[in-house]
Amino acid sequence: MDERFRAAFDSVHAEPELKAAARAAVARRARRRQSPARPLRLALATAACAAVVVLGGGWLYLTPTAHISIDVNPSLELGVNRFDRVASVEGWNDDGTALAQTVDVKNLTYTDAVETILQSEPITALVAQDAVVEIGVIGDDDTRCARILAGVESCTESHRNTHCYQAATGEVEAAHDCGLSYGKYRAYLELAALDPTVTPEEVQGMTMREIRDRIAALSGGTATAESAAGAPAETPAPTPSVPYYGYGYGCEDGEENGYGHHGAGHHGDD
Repeated sequence: MDERFRAAFDSVHAEPELKAAARAAVARRARRRQSPARPLRLALATAACAAVVVLGGGWLYLTPTAHISIDVNPSLELGVNRFDRVASVEGWNDDGTALAQTVDVKNLTYTDAVETILQSEPITALVAQDAVVEIGVIGDDDTRCARILAGVESCTESHRNTHCYQAATGEVEAAHDCGLSYGKYRAYLELAALDPTVTPEEVQGMTMREIRDRIAALSGGTATAESAAGAPAETPAPTPSVPYYGYGYGCEDGEENGYGHHGAGHHGDD
């Protein structure tokens, strides 16, 4: 009888120890299951946040919000992002494609990019032969484009035969539909107003000097570097028979399309 009580007594006093041991074993197993998962979840969450930041920032950086069209005979366009950096460079004829591959202006500020292009060997050689350079700032934010235009004009102060202007994005789309940069398209419209038989393909292979000379000849005047660039010439050319960009012409059939001149800034060097 005493032995039975002793066994029962021992079992009662052993129960808390068993419970403690069981709890410890369960805790150990729980830690083994949870400890690898928690850092993994944290790492995945961190990676997801980083991806959002990188992709979002990359999209903002790579998206042009304005364009700069540079036309001599090489015709190319610079896509300028919201940080005033060159996000894209595209040639719009063979010479423009070659120039885009020659100059390394991507990621530069737009002013550094314009300076680099104006000082490149192909452009300086053409300007030495009395070539005309036309540079346009195109975008829908008039205030920002005006600021960019002012920066571009500051780049051309030491360069002769240059003409700077501002235009709207809708006109760029029409130009690209014709396979032209906006600067060439702009000159094409003016020439087509005087000679409706001219085609975008014909204009694409012409230098800006050739286009301006042809416009001057058709309007009865003589083009000079200064008059093409917007500065007074020694012998002023007569006013063209139609207003500058008063009429627009389609790429195929010469119908009016309503594109007009949205603003211009002029600069030339005597």
